[in-house]
Amino acid sequence: MSREPAIRISRLAHAFTGTNNAGPTWALRDFSLDVAGGEFVCLIGPSGCGKSTVLNIIGGLLAPTAGDVLVKGRKIAGPSPADIAYVFQEGALFPWATVLENASMGLLFQDVPKQRREEIAQSALAAVGLTAFDDYFPGELSGGMKQRVALARALSVEADILLMDEPFAALDEQTRIVLGVDLSNLLGTRGKTIVFVTHSLSEAVFLADRVVVFTARPGSIKEIIAVDEPHPRRGEFMTSEKFNELRPRLFSLLHDEIKKAMSQQQLSASPAPPP
Repeated sequence: MSREPAIRISRLAHAFTGTNNAGPTWALRDFSLDVAGGEFVCLIGPSGCGKSTVLNIIGGLLAPTAGDVLVKGRKIAGPSPADIAYVFQEGALFPWATVLENASMGLLFQDVPKQRREEIAQSALAAVGLTAFDDYFPGELSGGMKQRVALARALSVEADILLMDEPFAALDEQTRIVLGVDLSNLLGTRGKTIVFVTHSLSEAVFLADRVVVFTARPGSIKEIIAVDEPHPRRGEFMTSEKFNELRPRLFSLLHDEIKKAMSQQQLSASPAPPP
């Protein structure tokens, strides 16, 4: 890993304004974090605590209410596709395009010549194990394979930073483990900086160099847990003593925050008192 942070988040705060004149809802408050180059950081916390908001601000998709985000020393003021690629929960593939065409779509938008973008996309598909499926269409693929194509598309643009918002949430546990191993391999071989949002304790421990645990809304950092295990990681790590110590520790940290979040949701869903 490089010594200088690839991402520097300083005193971030963000509020969403509702339409019921109830005032702003603070999703984040006083959130600061440095992410080193080549590091895999997982964000985990109760629903509504601002994990995806942090990701959207890093990616330039959302302007913060307060605070700054620096990527490679430059303040983020909008999307930066040359530096940052995004992988969402849904792969959002174009159904009329082949796997190869989907994987190279970002390069098409960057006006890369056809031969060169196909070469780059084929390399990315090889990295996610889909070389034999480049002429298939999304409708012919399983859910896990579609997410591999989405990951290949992110790799194709050759950005140094990947932002991943629960990309495996809709998949079965076995497929999630396999894709997690693939992602760990990619980190080991390509040195990408990855910020990954998840609700899965096991996924966080298996993938991350560090796990950032959020408080209930407004989200701030409750604790950061280091996972001292080199990449690439194998499935056997999930049965190790280290893994089985860290996962319950994460659950313990999250338990009270989840209860707070549930109380917030109940209060917000309660009917207003009669006039």
